[in-house]
Order: sequence, then structure tokens, then C-alpha cells
Amino acid sequence: MSEADGRVLPALDTFPGLVLALTALSGELPAALVSRLPASDTYKEYAVKRLKRDNLLRTFYRNGVRGLRLTAAAKRLLVECWPDQFLPYLSGSTETNQLKSEITRRLRLHRMAEVLVTMLNADVSVLPWEKPALFSPTPHDDLTPLDRPAYYSSREVKDLGAQAVKVRGSRSTGVLLAGGSLFTIYNTGSSQMKWEDKAELRLKALLEMELCQTRLPAQLKQAKQAAIIFASDMGQMAPLMGVGVDKRHSCFVLSREFEPFCYLPSDHHGEVILQLLCDPGEKAVLDGILQKGFKPPRPGWVIENDAIDGEAAVLFGYTCDMPRIYRFNAALEKMDWPGTLFCFDFQAEAMRQVCCPDVDIQCIDFEAYERSVFLSPENN
Repeated sequence: MSEADGRVLPALDTFPGLVLALTALSGELPAALVSRLPASDTYKEYAVKRLKRDNLLRTFYRNGVRGLRLTAAAKRLLVECWPDQFLPYLSGSTETNQLKSEITRRLRLHRMAEVLVTMLNADVSVLPWEKPALFSPTPHDDLTPLDRPAYYSSREVKDLGAQAVKVRGSRSTGVLLAGGSLFTIYNTGSSQMKWEDKAELRLKALLEMELCQTRLPAQLKQAKQAAIIFASDMGQMAPLMGVGVDKRHSCFVLSREFEPFCYLPSDHHGEVILQLLCDPGEKAVLDGILQKGFKPPRPGWVIENDAIDGEAAVLFGYTCDMPRIYRFNAALEKMDWPGTLFCFDFQAEAMRQVCCPDVDIQCIDFEAYERSVFLSPENN
């Protein structure tokens, strides 16, 4: 614990400290998001009530949306105890300090917070003081490859200063670095996101120059820029892939600007798949299991494939790489060819909406897969 102004603040490595830190970084933490944080439900309820009773946290409810905000006392105490960590977020006219009540601004803060919690639960570094300051205006000479996945919010990217002005208008919530992979992150929530193609291409060019060429060339020089879009459930995948909407608005999915471009729900399912995307070795294990009984993949074939069943193409679609699924389905439909797509059971309905009838959807039991991972000797 830390003491300031006669009050005792919870340590940042405790659950109450984590709630305060995430609220500070987000500006407003969706009240329902607390249920996804690691701790027992009983303790989480008690801890939040205690923070409110100690005048460190308050509920803000408007337009049917409930969020948690820091009190003025909490902001002052956090800055007094940990100025290096919280001063950038809790001072001046920063978006996380001067909070607005407009619903659009609040929902933007909530989407940012949802990504933070998803990353945290997938064992990705999210707290700024626990990872290298990659986006400082002047890059450090001693930057070394990251030893674990790390997520940098769009606010941290803006630390670049004048350079960040070039990507104004981007809908990205931040950037995920995992090994030799670079993912631009988006969160569409429960509604369709307005997409500005030019702004996203400018962001991609900036990341290529600043991260791949200048700051982390040893780790990212050969990186193929990818993207992940989160949503409240699987319901937004079909519209994003142009099903039932004007396909001109789906160019960001159907183009090859981001490869892969994965769709993940903002829940435990998405967290598990995110861990697979961050760990190519673990993903290769699952792919190896799925490949049993099939012929090896046919590289360079006109149909996307991860294995061959007789003469039919087989695709492992469980990461919901939308451009790849689109090309697989389009080729099968054009050639009137059979194919099989493997996905997790919770993804099956969405896959049926975006694939033609000739695609055989085969389901992987998500709960069985998760049990096999966490009960394996390597993870004990």
C-alpha cells in the first residue's frame, strides 16, 4: 500500500489497485467489465464497494450506460504516490482526465477499456510502466526485442508527438507486438464501425517506419502487418465481410492491406484465441492435430488451404482471418468445388452466414480444447 494525504491507497499489484489503474488508463471503465477481471466474484464486488466507500471510485450513469470513474481525490492521490505512472493520464486536458458526458465519447473510452482487459487476460503486458516506452518522441538507443507480448494503446502511440498527427482519424485502439508479429487493434463493439481507409493506411505506414525500420528492426523488420478487430459477439463478422451490406464499406477486410485480419469477440473465447495468435508454437500444435488424416497443404493453389481431403480444400478458420475465409469461400463458390472449414463451435453460426452451402463447417469443441491445453503437462 502507499500513503498520501493521510489516506492509504491499495498497491498496484492488488485487485483494487488494478481497478484504479485500469480506470485511470481508460478514463471510464465499463461497470460490467469488472466481472472479467481475475478474482472471485464475491471479492470483486466487495473491493469495488470498498473503493467507492473510500471515495476513490464512483459510478457514472447516463444514457443507459454505466461506467466507473475516479474521484477527484483518487486522481490527486494516484498522482502524488505514483507521478511517473499516472501524471500523463490524470493531468491537464487529456482525454482520460477531462471526461466528457457525450455518449459517443464515453463508448470510445469503453471500447478502449475492453481491449485493455482482453489483453490483460491473455497475458499481454498492458500497463505502461511494465513495458518499454517504444513511442517516446526520441527512440532509446537500448531498445531490445520484447520478451513477452505487449499492447500499446493509441494514447501511447500519440507520444510520438508531431508524427502522430498523421494518423488522426484512425479507429485503432492501439498496437499489439507479439514476437515477430505486429497487430493493429480495433474494437467495433456492438455496432458497425465507420472506417476511414486512408487514415488506417497512414497508420500502417507510420508503424512500418517507426517500429519496423527504426525502433525494433531486429524484431520487426520482416514483420507482415496484421490486424485484429474485437466485437461484443460474433454478430458483426458477417456485416464486416459484406454480407447483407454495401460491399464498398468492407474494403478493409477484403483488401490485402492487413494479413491476417482476425475477428475476435471481447470475451473469454477471444482471449484464448488471442493467446494462440501471440504464440505461433501453440497454434502450430492445434494445426498439427487438425491435419491428422488429411494430405499436406497444397501451396500456391488457387484455393486457400491448410490441408487436402481427397481433392477438397480444408481451411483452419478458427482465428477468423476474414480475408482468408473470404478468398477460400469465393474460390469454392466460383469453381463449384467442395471444401471444409474448421472453426470453434461458438463461431459456427457466423461462418455459415459468410460461407456458401458447399462449405462443410466442422466444429472444434472450445471447452474440450481449453481443457486439453490447461491440463497438458507443459502447462502445469
